Amino acid sequence: MSEIQCCITDCNNPFDQQYWDNLWQQQQTGWDLGAVSPPIQHFIDGYPHKDAAILIPGCGAAYEAEYLAQQGFTNITLLDISPTAAALLQQKFVGFPTVRVLQGDFFAHTDTYDLIIEQTFFCALPPVMRQRYVWQMHRLLNKNGLLVGLWFDRDFENSPPFGGSRAEYEALFQGAFIPQKWNTSEHSVKARATFELWGEWRKNDTLSVQLFEIKGITCVGCKNTVSQHIAALSGVHSVSMSSNFLDILTVSNAPLPITQVRESIAYEPQYTIEEIRF
Repeated sequence: MSEIQCCITDCNNPFDQQYWDNLWQQQQTGWDLGAVSPPIQHFIDGYPHKDAAILIPGCGAAYEAEYLAQQGFTNITLLDISPTAAALLQQKFVGFPTVRVLQGDFFAHTDTYDLIIEQTFFCALPPVMRQRYVWQMHRLLNKNGLLVGLWFDRDFENSPPFGGSRAEYEALFQGAFIPQKWNTSEHSVKARATFELWGEWRKNDTLSVQLFEIKGITCVGCKNTVSQHIAALSGVHSVSMSSNFLDILTVSNAPLPITQVRESIAYEPQYTIEEIRF
């Protein structure tokens, strides 16, 4: 398989393990609210499955995990790419046997969960990673699993965080997830109250979600044409290509054979495509 790491950006700035670890070492954690995010706390208060397997990726200081443990949840996993953050969490959760702390890359993670909590993780990833984010979230969730949390409904002058819009997210998640709730957040902290979306996305187990890596596309026009050709294959519900023209996310009735996908773009010999697999 192709090596998957969250270190690709539009501006060639490597937002990788070293980048995030340096921020933790320098205590430059401006995203930290200092407490559990109120919308997530509100969700936790109404979520009845205390034994659910829960993942919080890019967890930072993990106030949400602390609150989950206090409320009696018994199977909580924290994942952060920064060794410094992970070491701090190991210390913080000494005496919390229901909390597991892992240091590693989300895109290399293989365990599965009933619930994944999104809290300033999506916005920390460069936009070129968004197709991989949807694919990996779908893979990591068990049947009927839920992805819940907050997404920024705005752009930022300096990034990260990387912003976006409701329409962009809807197109990205289309088919792979079924929205249970998707609206402007009603419980956000004052500083974020006007530009946070609350989402509860249930994994769609009835469709196949695949990720392909393509090479040879150099322009938006070619991107659109390739997407149209793949979308025309029988049983395809949606096709989404990353902004750097390297990743293609497909949602279809059944897995698309790589031979069929290759045939659909064979009109241009310079294109090569492979399916990403673990």
